[in-house]
Amino acid sequence: MRFTDLFSSLPEPILDPISPTSPWRRLLKVLGYAVVRLVGNVFRLIQNPEQLRGAVWLYVVSQNNYEALQFIREARPDSVLVAGQSKEIGRYNAVVNRLSLRRKLLYYWQFPLVLAALLRTEGRRAWRFFDLIFNAVGYYEVYGRALRHYRPRAIIFANDHNDDSRALLLAARACGVPTAYVQHASVSTNFPPLSFDLSLLEGQDALDKYRQCGPVLGRVELVGMPKADAFLAQKNQHPTVQRVGMACNVLDATDAIAAAVDHLLGTFPDLNFTFRAHPSDRRDFTFLRRKHPQLRFSDARRQNVFEFLREQDALIAADTSTHLEATLLNVVSIYYRFGAHAIADDYYGYVAHGLVDRAHSLPELTALLRQYQQHKPADQYRRAAYYNATLGTPDEGHSQRRALRLLGEWLG
Repeated sequence: MRFTDLFSSLPEPILDPISPTSPWRRLLKVLGYAVVRLVGNVFRLIQNPEQLRGAVWLYVVSQNNYEALQFIREARPDSVLVAGQSKEIGRYNAVVNRLSLRRKLLYYWQFPLVLAALLRTEGRRAWRFFDLIFNAVGYYEVYGRALRHYRPRAIIFANDHNDDSRALLLAARACGVPTAYVQHASVSTNFPPLSFDLSLLEGQDALDKYRQCGPVLGRVELVGMPKADAFLAQKNQHPTVQRVGMACNVLDATDAIAAAVDHLLGTFPDLNFTFRAHPSDRRDFTFLRRKHPQLRFSDARRQNVFEFLREQDALIAADTSTHLEATLLNVVSIYYRFGAHAIADDYYGYVAHGLVDRAHSLPELTALLRQYQQHKPADQYRRAAYYNATLGTPDEGHSQRRALRLLGEWLG
């Protein structure tokens, strides 16, 4: 994914923290990674609270991943949640088991060879992202060693495109360890081809997109959205819109967010607005609180997205899978881009497939909100059937049960 046009065209303020524009800063980042992470890992002992040998591994790379696979851990005593040694898992950092990366340093003699090979195949982009290539070196080897040592019964993933996830998947294939995948958020056609032994996808949308990514390997089942089960019975029944959530991510421009907040709170003084930034967004939005004391805030690192949506009648956001989660709860959702960057327009295809309505400007956004303020559709959630295979079926609200049954049959 690092070599796609989409990634390379990210705005500089978004791309720079991931991979600095300046080659000297990229070099400093590599040196910092080598000293702090690689050398630091050598001297950091790991004491896992659970036994990894022979267990079913639930591999996570984020807080969202943890929450997507936690239901399996609760249902299967033979499963353990696992992450890389220094991986940031948010509020679950202290409770996941860790795979040692102490030996990763031993494989960095390969870096010049890898970089030279990628310069031939990817051209200048390999040089532009040499720091990300550096980070990825060694994962395959240390994970292969871990698999041979612990011999897990199987590995279940919730992420199929991070460098460490891909390395573990390839190592598992080489070691003969079965792999499964539980989709945890909407996917795009920029993802790698689907290549697990068993893939549990949420709906037809995900399968159609993966077919555009390349050959689909292994068995595929459509199970709906397991993480939404507990909330689908709590669909919003309010006939009008009184509470509005605004969700942003790192692609959204700060000045455009501020302009939208100013406009909406000034135009709709009778509505209650709640602002929620993506958990990975480190910008300081306290200026919004100072300017608009009536504006409420949701901390995505502390409040589950469904808990947030349960308190809203409408959602305003750009490119985020929160649109789908809102629609599932019968919360009307409006696609509005905070800023005019040239990438990721309707990234997930929600507008194209009729899941949400779109506002191209603040006047259009105002008109849509006024319309919903007077009348909110009672069956808005039905729009999500293309994305959630169990919607409107006897399995609605029972995706976890369906997923666990399929995983149980697969594990034997």
